[in-house]
This record gives sequence, C-alpha cells and structure tokens, in this order.
Amino acid sequence: MIQYLKKVDGVLLQLPELEPGCWINIVASNDKKPVEDLSEALDIPLDFFIDSMDVDERSRFERDDDVDLIVLNTPIKNQHHSEFDADYITVPVGIILLKKYIITVSTSQTPVIDYFINRHVKDFDPSNFTDFILRIFNQTVYYFQLYLKRINHQRNLYEKELFNSSRNTELAKLMNLQKSLVYFVTSLRDNELLMNKVHRADLLRIKQDEDASDFLEGVIIDASQAREMSDIYNNILNGTMDAFASIISNNLNQVMKRLTAVTIVLMVPTLLASFYGMNVHLPFEDHKFAALYVLLASVVMAVLVMYIFVRNRLF
Repeated sequence: MIQYLKKVDGVLLQLPELEPGCWINIVASNDKKPVEDLSEALDIPLDFFIDSMDVDERSRFERDDDVDLIVLNTPIKNQHHSEFDADYITVPVGIILLKKYIITVSTSQTPVIDYFINRHVKDFDPSNFTDFILRIFNQTVYYFQLYLKRINHQRNLYEKELFNSSRNTELAKLMNLQKSLVYFVTSLRDNELLMNKVHRADLLRIKQDEDASDFLEGVIIDASQAREMSDIYNNILNGTMDAFASIISNNLNQVMKRLTAVTIVLMVPTLLASFYGMNVHLPFEDHKFAALYVLLASVVMAVLVMYIFVRNRLF
C-alpha cells in the first residue's frame, strides 16, 4: 500500500498522485511492483526499500548520492502471536530522504506512523522533512516507554497470580514478557547508537539550528532512559522468573508432603484392620465388642500419628 500525503490548510490529505514536497508512506504488501516503479521513477536504490522491509534489519543510516536512508526499529503490539510468542515486538521503519520527498517504509502498520496519519498533530507538516524525522524519533522513544510501562504493569499482575500457583501458565506469560524485553533492549540500544551517529555526523543538517539540535539531544537522552528502563525491567523479570520457578516447585513439594502425611495417617488403621482380617486366632476375637475395639484402636492410633505430624510441622 502506497499513500501520498500532504498538509493543506492545516489538514493532512491523501493525494491521488505524487506531488513535490509530499510524504510517501509505504506499508509492505505481496505486490512489489508499485515499490519497484517508485524506485525507478525517483531514482532510489531498490535496496533501500528492501532493507526497510526486512524484519531483521538493524537500526542504521546510509547515504547514496543525494538519497539518505535511516532505518529505525519501532515497537508494536504483536497482534498475531500465539501463547508462546512475545506480546510486543519491534519492526524496522525506513525513512528515505530526498530533496523533494520524504518516504517512510514499514513491514506493517506501526503506532509511530499511524500517530501522524490518524491524529491531528499540532504544528506538524510533513514537508518540513527535518522536523518530521525528529518527531518520528521522538514518537518511537515515546511508544517504547509506553509499552515498557505496560509490560511492567503486566508483570506485577502475573506476580500476584503466581504466589499461590503451582501451575506453569503464569510462568509462561512472564516468559512472553521476557521475550518482549529482549526485543526492546536490543532495538533501544541500536536506536540510541543510530541517533548519536546522526547527531555527530549532522545527517539532518541541524548543527546551526539550536532548537532542532537541542530537541534531538533531548530525544537521545529519553532513548537512553528507555534503554535503562528496559535493562532494569529485564533484570527484574529474570530474577522474578527464577524466584517463582522455585516458589512453584516449593508449592508442589508442600502438596506432596501433605498427601504423603495423609497416606501415612490412613495407613495405620488400615494396617490394624488388616491384622484382624486374617484367618487366624487373634486376641479378643471372641469378644462381642471386638469390632468396636478395633475401630476405636484405629481411630486413636490415627489421631496419635496426626498429632505427632502436626507437632513436628509435617502436616
């Protein structure tokens, strides 16, 4: 899917065809022909588009003549995940910068790009390419921080469920969150390196613009904080999973201990009844209250064994 977008009278409109100064948004599809045609029409290396659609592409920037490519990893909620997949993943967003156009390329719809399309963002104009790229950087960091807070909140909920659980369901949920954090830690580290390189190399040509330069430095600081948050949450989650794996094992041991104690308590009267069930001469066998004596002796012995277990905290 290819969209041609331009802000007219303060409203972001979708154009029927390509115009100078417009924003071209591309979401990958099975039909590669429109992308190939656009690559040829604007004299853009096809590899720029292919790399941006590669889910395993790392954050980086590249320059080819008058065309700049920035690949940035952004977070999304995994909509098609199974019970064994990460709740959140990252996908690359390619930003291709030309003299007259700016192009964004992604493998799927992302909240970062949708933010600019579906919301009326104040003072946003895609024809201001430098400002647009800085806003993409900023929104990427924002969504990383937002999803990290959600992951931490989910972790707290799963921890409460795990305290009295001997099942693996909650532990599997924590493992999915851990996978998400692995994606986040890796992508945030790469994004931070990318932004620092863009700032040092002055790729956006903002060295003389103090406001833009300060804004980028602020985004880099926020990206660093988000990376530290992801590291902290990942370490906490690792420790939590180890601790609760032990808790689940301990809960199971407590259940087995109680079942074993119950079995021993029931075994004592069963053993006594077995003796009096044998076809041999036994004491009191001719007494008219023999059955009652056996029953009372069984109960007394069972209670005695239970008392011993309770006193020694074995029950």
